Amino acid sequence: MNSFKALNLSPGRAICYSGFREGQQPGGICPSYEEVKEDLLILKSHWKYLRLYDCDVHAETVLKVIEQEKLPFQVMLGAYIVAEMNNFGCPWGGGVYTEKELDENHIKNRNQIQKLIDLANQYPTIICTLSAGNEACVDWTDHYVSVSSVIEYVNSIKKEAKQPVTFCENYVPWLSKLKPLVDVVDFISIHTYPVWEYKNIHEALDYTKENYFAVANMYPDKPVVITEAGWATNSNGRGIEAHNVSEDNQEIYYQDLVNWTDSDGILTFVFEAFDESWKGSNEPLEPEKHWGLFKIDRTPKLAMDRQKIL
Repeated sequence: MNSFKALNLSPGRAICYSGFREGQQPGGICPSYEEVKEDLLILKSHWKYLRLYDCDVHAETVLKVIEQEKLPFQVMLGAYIVAEMNNFGCPWGGGVYTEKELDENHIKNRNQIQKLIDLANQYPTIICTLSAGNEACVDWTDHYVSVSSVIEYVNSIKKEAKQPVTFCENYVPWLSKLKPLVDVVDFISIHTYPVWEYKNIHEALDYTKENYFAVANMYPDKPVVITEAGWATNSNGRGIEAHNVSEDNQEIYYQDLVNWTDSDGILTFVFEAFDESWKGSNEPLEPEKHWGLFKIDRTPKLAMDRQKIL
């Protein structure tokens, strides 16, 4: 199914954007108006759609820049919901909270959903789709939320906002535990990362297609969007084999991915625009820090440097 047509969106390439630079992080110092403007002027040559994860100060700045600078972006805006249940199986030791913290988190989540609705109604021509959360139901998450809560949040959004609503999640839960959610969302959003599953670059696109069609074929009447797919350029060897990541591999995967999704009309948000040093552990080669198509100083990696020639 052509997801652009199904969602009444015009074709265009899409990317995940979070603009935190050195010394900045969510909940701390945020990028300024001018820094966001600089980023978006870099991105507008290549992408039409941006995905934002949260309704935080950074997202508000991004929306303000798009509006005031009259930039040609459409935005998928997400609500970042936090843990409402303990996940004792979280592999890095997170996901365990007191009952008081979980109760407080439920209130935070309701507020976050309301903020999503408010921004959707404030920027109806810029925000084109909405997400009720991100990777909150997969088995390894540190911000575990029940499927019933997600259904409640999706229904709340649909009552008060006009944009199509989804929930962004790894492809695996859509094959099983998220089946009750499928009837509620307007479209399914999946994440697929072959490199996290120890696939080499020659297997990568076929594995991405396998992930995509496993979900799409299960729900043929529901549009499926890829809201995260990408390739890291560095790794400390934990979770991702160091020999399997490089700028060359990222360029190969990026080109293969966009060529396929362009031809098949699949809205696909590449992960991600810029490297972000705040993510993951303190180790410089922590893979979470190195998914950007641009480095943290905004210089292009190989995949984008070659774009100047093409």
